[in-house]
Amino acid sequence: MHDTPPAVPDFTQWPSFPFEGDLRVKPLADPVSVEPPRKGEAHRECTACLAPDDAYIWVGERWRVRAMDRPTGLPMVLILESRSHLDLGDLPNLLAAELGVMTVRLERAIRSLDGVARVHVNRWGDGSAHLHMWFLARPYGRLQLRGTFLSLWDSILPPISEDQWRENLALVAAWLAEFGGRPLAEPPRIQWQTPSSLTAQSTSPTDPAPAEGRSLLDAIGETAEPPDAPGASISSGPPDSVEPARRPVPEEGTGAAAQRPPESEAAGTTRPAPTTPQVFEVAETHPEPVTAGNDPQVDTAQTRQQHTTGPVSAEPEPKISGSQRG
Repeated sequence: MHDTPPAVPDFTQWPSFPFEGDLRVKPLADPVSVEPPRKGEAHRECTACLAPDDAYIWVGERWRVRAMDRPTGLPMVLILESRSHLDLGDLPNLLAAELGVMTVRLERAIRSLDGVARVHVNRWGDGSAHLHMWFLARPYGRLQLRGTFLSLWDSILPPISEDQWRENLALVAAWLAEFGGRPLAEPPRIQWQTPSSLTAQSTSPTDPAPAEGRSLLDAIGETAEPPDAPGASISSGPPDSVEPARRPVPEEGTGAAAQRPPESEAAGTTRPAPTTPQVFEVAETHPEPVTAGNDPQVDTAQTRQQHTTGPVSAEPEPKISGSQRG
C-alpha cells in the first residue's frame, strides 16, 4: 500500500505564496548516513577564497561584498563574505562582533536605495563552508512579496534594468566606503560626447561590433546612438560634393555679392555662364595727389588745408620781407 501524501500546508494559501493551482507534496526521501562535503570542505576548492577582489563591489581588510552576475527581479541582492575561510560558528570574537556591525551597515545601505521597503537577511550555508550572508531587498509597496518567499519571487519577477542595477551597486559600495574599505562598483557611464557636425550620424553596417567579454559601460561610451530622424541633415549632399580650394570669396551662394547678378545681366544682356567660379576682386584705390600747379612739391600745410577748407590756390603765396613784418 502506498502512503497517503500529506495535506498541502496552509502557507500555500497565503497571499505571499508565489504559486497557485493543484499542488502536491513531494515524497520525503530517506536520510543519508553521511552528508556530502560542501564547497571548501574535505579538500574541495572554495570559490570564495579563489575569487579576486575585482569580482566584488566592495572590499575591506576582513570583509567583502559581492553581487549576482546579472540583474534579478529584486532591487538588490548582495552577499557578505569574510576574507578568512571560516563558517559562522568558527568566527573569533573580533570577527563575530564585526559581523554584527557589517550586517547593520549593509542593511542600512541597501535600505537607503529608492524603492526599497525592507531588507531580508538570510544565512543558509548548505552549499559552501565559507561564511556568506544573503541580503535581499523587498520592493516598496509590494505587499505580496512579504515574508519567507521573497527568495522565490526573486527568480519569478522580471529583472530590473541593468542601468538601475549598476547604479544601485555603486550607491551601496559608496555607502560602505564611508566607513573604510575600497568601492569597486561604478555607476553606468553617461555619454557626454556630441557629434562633430549636425549631419545625421548613423552606424555603418561595416562598423565592428563590441568584442565579447567587454562590459556594457565601455560599449555605451564608444558606440554612437543612431539619429532620431534618418536623413535629417542641413546639407544637400555628402561632404565630398563640396568643391575644395576653388571656392570664390565670398563663398558662392552664401553672401549678398554672390546672389546679386552682374550689371550686364541685369540690363538684359545675355552672357554665357562662366565655366569656372568667378572671383570677385576689389581693386585697391588711392586718392589723387593734390598739386599746386605743375609743381609736384606741395607744402604739407597746403595739403591739409585742401582737405579741410577746400582747394588750395595755385598762385604762390607772396613772400613778406622783414621790413613789412610788424
